[in-house]
Amino acid sequence: MSYNFKETMSKPERLAPGHRMCAGCGGTIAVRNVLRGLHEGDKAVIGNATGCLEVSTFTYPYTSWEDSYIHNAFENAGATMSGVEGAYKALRRKGKIDDTYKFIVFGGDGGTYDIGLQSLSGAMERNQDMVYVCYDNGAYMNTGIQRSSATPMFADTTTTPAGTCSNGKPQNRKDLAVVMAAHDIPYVGQTTFFKNFRDLHVKSEKAIYTRGAAFLNVMAPCPRGWRYNTPDIMEICRLGVETCYWPLFEVENGKWTLNYQPKEKLPIEDFLRPQGRFRHLFKKGNEYLLEAFQKEVDRRWEELLFLCSR
Repeated sequence: MSYNFKETMSKPERLAPGHRMCAGCGGTIAVRNVLRGLHEGDKAVIGNATGCLEVSTFTYPYTSWEDSYIHNAFENAGATMSGVEGAYKALRRKGKIDDTYKFIVFGGDGGTYDIGLQSLSGAMERNQDMVYVCYDNGAYMNTGIQRSSATPMFADTTTTPAGTCSNGKPQNRKDLAVVMAAHDIPYVGQTTFFKNFRDLHVKSEKAIYTRGAAFLNVMAPCPRGWRYNTPDIMEICRLGVETCYWPLFEVENGKWTLNYQPKEKLPIEDFLRPQGRFRHLFKKGNEYLLEAFQKEVDRRWEELLFLCSR
């Protein structure tokens, strides 16, 4: 796919400034860059599961969205957009509408990995012509930084606090991109803010213009929940990729492709150290926790390499 960075970045903004999201929020960076995948002249209907993004970009009667926008409850964004996409097809058949619309849902990991999983799974299984985008910040950030199934192992959250009796969340994070690929849908992509955003821009356009169901999982760091120096968001994302914690890959009609392989795979400590939620892992005596984390990252990386080699 041809790609022109200047052309992509010069597209009109579809998320207006003045919203109430935190400074340096990964969620809004994800939204603005995903929407740059839309071609000029095409319209969009945006669905948004309840979460940080919804409560901060839409406060009736004010909205930051330039396109048609639907606020959904946590659990039903996939179902609602399925209905909208079906209504659009019916109106097109009857000749009552001739504009080109694309259907895009945004949800955080709480509304995607957990509460909204059933309606998302249904929409994907039916192969609805829509894109579901998860801005994955690894916890329920809007309601107080509680753990979700996207929260990585050993992370300190308000419901899995690290201390004398706990090392943080004891479970591994759910690998939702793999779960979505198991639905046998036309397109799945995993990406983040890496280098000049090329990977995110290309995958967004590809997902939006793939016929049928598509899913994008975007690592979108949260400065409050992850507790890193806010201006360092791009470096955090780079380290997530270079340590293979968050590999860049896509699955097109069952074909797995690794989009980036580090020349030198960095140790997972490089990704964890700048984040306050993992500060306890670097205390004396907790070296075995870092070893366990590294072992899990290595296991998943080897599995991904195998899938992409077939």
